[in-house]
This record gives sequence, structure tokens and C-alpha cells, in this order.
Amino acid sequence: MSEKELRRSLAVLPIGTVMKLTDLSARQIRYYEQQELIKPERNEGNRRMYSLKDIDRLLEIKDYLDEGLNISGIKEVYKKQNQIEIEKKKSREKQLTDSDVRRILEDEFLHIGGLVPPTSSLQNPQNPKI
Repeated sequence: MSEKELRRSLAVLPIGTVMKLTDLSARQIRYYEQQELIKPERNEGNRRMYSLKDIDRLLEIKDYLDEGLNISGIKEVYKKQNQIEIEKKKSREKQLTDSDVRRILEDEFLHIGGLVPPTSSLQNPQNPKI
């Protein structure tokens, strides 16, 4: 996670500030939480604290509702977005070949103290030199 993303995900805003920024009522915000469209963090006093990402999500929900989408439709949109992100992540993970994995492992071993010599069996598993 980049530093910018980390800052945007910090839950530091109380509900009163969120209400002013989004022009939503506390009741609406709590309803969207109840519908699991947002998940604000709780502080030590069990008060809801919101991040800039939460604000973005609330404004997005508001836009979807203005466009005529209902809560069920909005949930479906977010479900599909989540599935797409999972598929992208899987696709990125699958792009590593066996030789990529061997090279990464060898680099890691070399980095932590020269435990693997350059002509290790990791380079050519069919012809181990050990």
C-alpha cells in the first residue's frame, strides 16, 4: 500500500464531519453501514471513525442512488468490483513462472547471507550439484 493510500485509509473523521462533507444524515450513514456498504472503524470509546476512502464510498453511494440504483443494485456493483479485483490479483500471481520463483528464492537466499552458491540446485533442478 502506498503512503497516499495509507493516509486515505486512516479512520480519523467523526460522523459529524462526515455528515457535513457528504450532506448525508447520521441515520443514512448508519443505514449504509448496516447494509455493509461501508465499514467504519471504532475508536476506544466505540465511536465510529471514518476515513477519506469511506467518504469517497459514501459520495459514490449517493451518486448511485441519484442515478436510480437501489441498495441491492449498489451491493451488486461492489460485489462485481470486488470479484474483478480478486481476479486481477490472481492473474498477477499466476504470471510468475517456475524459473521466476527459483530466481527470486535464490536472490533471497543470497541476500540473507550467501547461503546458496551461484551454481545451486535451485538453478537447474534436473541436474543437482549437491
